Amino acid sequence: MIQVKSAKEIEIMKKANEIAAEALIVAGNAIKPGMSTWELDKIIHDFIVSKGAVPSSLGYGGFTGSACISLNSELIHGVPSKKKIIRDGDIVSVDVTAEIDGFNGDNAYTFKVGKVSDRAERLLQVTEQALYEGIKMAVPGNRIGDISHAVQTYCESRGYYVVEKYIGHGIGHEMHEAPDVPNLGKAGRGPRLVPGMTICIEPMINETTAEVRVLADKWTVVEANGNLSAHFEHTIAITNGEPLIMTKSSLHHPK
Repeated sequence: MIQVKSAKEIEIMKKANEIAAEALIVAGNAIKPGMSTWELDKIIHDFIVSKGAVPSSLGYGGFTGSACISLNSELIHGVPSKKKIIRDGDIVSVDVTAEIDGFNGDNAYTFKVGKVSDRAERLLQVTEQALYEGIKMAVPGNRIGDISHAVQTYCESRGYYVVEKYIGHGIGHEMHEAPDVPNLGKAGRGPRLVPGMTICIEPMINETTAEVRVLADKWTVVEANGNLSAHFEHTIAITNGEPLIMTKSSLHHPK
């Protein structure tokens, strides 16, 4: 069942989302060549805890990190590790969820480390813009399929591949709630958007194939051809007018 939040609940939710957004800024400022993803995860963990919040990912289904940190061909759910070292020219997807006062905030950003390749630069630009194309559709009266279709058509028209298996979601008291928010679909289909709905829109886009595989750690999802992947995400509240981006920060540059 889709949980429609009251105005008071959305106000409370804003705090969790602000902390999650700030944690991404902290991560972006900390990333440097030579550090392990475990070190980066600890920085994120310590920041979230310092704000009185809890990293929602830690222990979720047995996950051992406070954030999902995925490098290059890793699409999502990268497990932080002392053995996984960030290099100059890498792209690093960081997905952070924080919980405080009974509500969750969730966002993701794919960072550039030093100078990245032209193909990485273009993939990141398209994937981030696809997020905003989806957000434009998050208005009352539209349907989830309008968001999905906007993301899909924007990415596919630029030669990229939308991963079907992994999707956005509702969010609130739980990190994952109804409704599902796929990144591909038909306009005019799916649940109707009404004020008070809170959802995560998160394009997960591959460079050369829509196929993925899961590594031996049973978490890390990679592009099946071993080429690049990108992931951007915001938590959105449906309002009576324009969508409210609750994880909005200085990182993102909507077009």
